[in-house]
Amino acid sequence: MVDPPVPHRLRGDRVADGASAAVFRNFATFATETAQPTSGHHNHNYVVPLTEDVARLLGREPGTNVTVRIPRSGAPSVVIRTWRREAAILDAVRGALPHAPECLVEQPGFAIHSYVEGTPLSAVCVNGKPVDTLLVEALAELLARMTEVRVGALPPLPAAWPAGRTDTQGFLRTLARLADQQIRKPNWHEFGGLFTALGIPEDALLRFAEQVPAMTRRPYSLLHADLHRDNVIVSYDGDPPLVCVDWELATYGDPLHDLATHLVRMRYPAQQRSEVIDAWLAAMQRVRPAAVHGLGRDLRHYLDFEWAQSVYPDVMRAARSLEESCTGKRLDEATAEVRRALKTAARPLGLRNVPTKDEIEKALIRWLASRGDGTGSAWIRYALGWRPDPRVPEDPAFPARAVRQALLAEGAAPAGRVFKGTAHLNTVIRMPGGNMPVVVRRKLPNVSRREPSYLSEHAVLRAIHESGAVVAAPRVLALGESYTDDRFAIHTYVGPRIDQPPRHPVNGLRPHEADGLVDQLCALTHVDYKLVDPIAGEGAFYQWLTEQLVHLVRTLPKESMQLARTLGLPDDDRLRDILSRHRVSDRRPTLLHGDLNPWNLVCRDDHLGVTIIDWEMAIVGDPLYDLVRHMHLTPTRREIRERMFRRWERQLPHEYTRDWRQDWHVYRWLELVRSAYIDLDRLVTGAGLDAPNVRRAVDSYATTLAAATASLGLPLPATANPYLARALA
Repeated sequence: MVDPPVPHRLRGDRVADGASAAVFRNFATFATETAQPTSGHHNHNYVVPLTEDVARLLGREPGTNVTVRIPRSGAPSVVIRTWRREAAILDAVRGALPHAPECLVEQPGFAIHSYVEGTPLSAVCVNGKPVDTLLVEALAELLARMTEVRVGALPPLPAAWPAGRTDTQGFLRTLARLADQQIRKPNWHEFGGLFTALGIPEDALLRFAEQVPAMTRRPYSLLHADLHRDNVIVSYDGDPPLVCVDWELATYGDPLHDLATHLVRMRYPAQQRSEVIDAWLAAMQRVRPAAVHGLGRDLRHYLDFEWAQSVYPDVMRAARSLEESCTGKRLDEATAEVRRALKTAARPLGLRNVPTKDEIEKALIRWLASRGDGTGSAWIRYALGWRPDPRVPEDPAFPARAVRQALLAEGAAPAGRVFKGTAHLNTVIRMPGGNMPVVVRRKLPNVSRREPSYLSEHAVLRAIHESGAVVAAPRVLALGESYTDDRFAIHTYVGPRIDQPPRHPVNGLRPHEADGLVDQLCALTHVDYKLVDPIAGEGAFYQWLTEQLVHLVRTLPKESMQLARTLGLPDDDRLRDILSRHRVSDRRPTLLHGDLNPWNLVCRDDHLGVTIIDWEMAIVGDPLYDLVRHMHLTPTRREIRERMFRRWERQLPHEYTRDWRQDWHVYRWLELVRSAYIDLDRLVTGAGLDAPNVRRAVDSYATTLAAATASLGLPLPATANPYLARALA
């Protein structure tokens, strides 16, 4: 921003001396002590009559009402500001809008404005209520008259402003970047973990800016940018009928932006929006005809931006409101407000899945719990309570007190330590008073994973650690339920330094990492799998695996299966017939991870190469399958693949590796077929698309489909819609 504040400004650009400045400060204090404030989002406004000493300094009659404006302290930054000084804006608009307030005094911490006689529109026509046609026309006239303010009268624009004065695409991109810089960034440390838990990525606004399409050029003008019912004064004498106040968010750019913010913030009923747009069109055609070009096509882009950026202040206000009062009713209201904001912003921000009411409520409670110790409210004390799961006894090194501390710190974790996966929300925290980081791991509600879990993750991890096998895996510290039966687990943290994001081998393993992973898969043969699956036996693993895939296909939703048939994928019975033609040798079973995709591997610099996390899909079966599935899920160069197979065969006894050369292709074909169905279902249902491994899989679906149908010996159907095939590509 530009135009730094003037320390002691008087009307007419005169500068107050020290004595005068003291008089004004005393008057501002007098206003706060005697008047009832009206509070906006940015300022407290006190309407008081001028005292004799202040009136004399200002050249006005004693007793004349003025407005003392004092910025709200402690409020999060939730707005975009082009200029720092409202006084400079008010000076510029008076030529075109002579009834706008005048800044009489500007000092650090407060300003004194002339008082606009009348009543706020919000007092006589509440949000959601239709606005009378004459008032709509008057509001449109106000917006149109702002185009008459000369750019030369305005304060200098920031250096980042688009150079062209008709570049509407550049203007909207600038707005989105400013929203990221001035709204998201200042609040990300405090609220970033909450936003991440709600599914809003850190770069959402920047991605919006990148995706702004080409737009019709329109001449820039002054914009109020915050014209809602509280900022419109209905005059008592009707001359003029309406006056705009609160100009501190004014900017300079495309007039369509002002119309969009006005439409959204005025909370017009839906059926009145077309009337408002028509009134604006008529008023603007009389004053600045070029400003209406492309209205029908481009207005929606500004509406999208308004909804996108509004999610940040709306969520923050809802969360902060719980600090003031956390009753069950207030929590319900805050949850509803957050859900409304997320649903509104979902499309413009590209949010694929809006959290459920329960998920939002739990995220708010965790955030609120992190703000204090829970002693001030019975509700919060209840929210911080937890019930241990008897299947995991209390760890002497991590007693119940430590669990409560971890849950308390969970909601305050910064966004960089909150990771939302396919089925879990993982939060990395540092325990108070120590350097021991842990991970609080919560299952996401209403997650439909087509691939089921067969074993309990905590039992698998306990078996690994009790075996003494050299496998780099987390250790379970606690298991339980917290607020509203929200299940959680606390694991040791196995990433790099807590202040650095973990690195995953998304482009494939390096040689030492490949060696380390193979060594750990071999070490799993030393784990007593009977501890986690007492009925697991030897043989028939491939038949069991194919039956699980056939069952998965049989239970796919109707819409997914219909598209699968259209693309040439067989139904469950036909699939069983095809897969049963293959035979795989029996090998001695062992514990398998079952889902060695890159995001379940954390790179490390020692001889172990990687740490293996997320054991929820662990199974007991053929050790060859774990290795081949990893190569299917992770980009693997031929030389790395051969290196891994050689090392694996060399380290394991023959009973684990027999006939692997003829069998590994069968597992590879099976995984291609599995991905063809699962990734198609994700495309149809949208399930799990926020997870990076899922996103990458569906982005390459056309290749997966071609490979799967080829492995099944089936051609793509000749009747397939060519446009559908192009869309998948």
